[in-house]
Amino acid sequence: MKTTLKALAMAVGFGAMFAAGAAAQNAPASSINELLNRVRSDAREASQENQRRLQEFRNERNTQTARLGQVRGELAALQGRADQLEAQFASNQEEIDQLAEELRVAQGAFGELFGAARQTAGEFSALIGASVTSSQHPGRTAPLDELANSRTLPTRNELDQIWRSAIAEMIYQGEIATFNSNVVNLDSDGPVPVTRVGTFVAFATQGGNSNFLQWTTDENSNTGRYRLRLLPAQPPENLRSAATNLYQADWGEVVAGPVDPSRGALLEIYRDVPDLAERIEQGRIVGKIILGLLAVSALFGIYRLLMLVMTSSAVAAQKRRSTPSRSNPLGRVMLAYESVKDHNDEVIEMKLDEAILKETPKLEFGLNFLKLAAGIAPLLGLLGTVTGMIKTFTQITLFGTGDPKIMAGGISEALVTTVLGLVAAIPLLFIHSFAQSFARGVQQTLEEQAAGIVARHAEERAGGGNA
Repeated sequence: MKTTLKALAMAVGFGAMFAAGAAAQNAPASSINELLNRVRSDAREASQENQRRLQEFRNERNTQTARLGQVRGELAALQGRADQLEAQFASNQEEIDQLAEELRVAQGAFGELFGAARQTAGEFSALIGASVTSSQHPGRTAPLDELANSRTLPTRNELDQIWRSAIAEMIYQGEIATFNSNVVNLDSDGPVPVTRVGTFVAFATQGGNSNFLQWTTDENSNTGRYRLRLLPAQPPENLRSAATNLYQADWGEVVAGPVDPSRGALLEIYRDVPDLAERIEQGRIVGKIILGLLAVSALFGIYRLLMLVMTSSAVAAQKRRSTPSRSNPLGRVMLAYESVKDHNDEVIEMKLDEAILKETPKLEFGLNFLKLAAGIAPLLGLLGTVTGMIKTFTQITLFGTGDPKIMAGGISEALVTTVLGLVAAIPLLFIHSFAQSFARGVQQTLEEQAAGIVARHAEERAGGGNA
């Protein structure tokens, strides 16, 4: 310790000397003696300053030592207090154990009876707490929980809470009640009307639409608190419409409403039921090819069907006019007659046949493609069926048949592609049939009008020759 203090004093002294030397440089000395006197004076001042600082450090060390002793005394007092409290705690625990033993002996046979009552209260509290009726009547489990956790003899009123709660639950099971409540995951600004059908199902009605709910605990919490939540996947629209009708029914009116006898288990199954997009995804690449073929073919077929309808209307309009027009097939056939009407009947007939043959490819354009697409779609579905079954048999070979879910992917692909192939073929066949019907109708009209033109021309020439 002394060595450290000496080193510190020397360091401070040297620092002071350097500072004094720097200050002395600001006022140059006139002689060597004056410079030496300045250095000696600065050294004495630095030594005095170092002694003063050293004395302050020693005084502070004594103060810190006194404080350390004081803190150690307080620590010893607290340790003694802790030992005293620990001894008191042990004594109290022994007294509690002794009193508990005296209570057990005093209860005798009633101890087991009240133990069974507490157990029953706890079990029934969990039962009604998980019931959807608690969403309308919260706090019903508090008396039962208090009885289940009690360590003293229950009173008559506390025991009565068990059968009273049971009777209330039986009454609630036969009720159809509507009340306002908050619903988690439902897009609403506050409480919404919630209809409870006994203990079987609950749904919230908002804006004329009903959404089914579940009475469950918080997903990301260990509090065990039950709350009304929106089902992750809603059931079909017919069940939701039935729920809306039940909500809107008048008092005493008999309507058909949804009831889940499994108290939510059946509605939970809809979470695993795939929707349309997931069904299509199960078809894999073959299913997407079928849908692509359907989209292209249907759009082209509808376009051709509309064009043929417009052409048929234009031909029908041309039949009522004597002036031919190049905007429709019949008008072009009539113009072909006008160009050769001075020739004989054979030339006119050949010219009209040529004009009709020129119009035929225009009318039948794309019909063969529609027919081909309607035939290819089921074949692609069959291809997906085969690939799906191959995948299924491969999974059976690798993993066996113990878990049906392993085979579900391949079977889904096989069935979905078959369905998609049929779904694509049926509308394409209808479009092809209608388009072909309109095309044949226009062709038949052209042939009839051409035959009429030839007949009229022959009559005119025969009449002119007789004259």
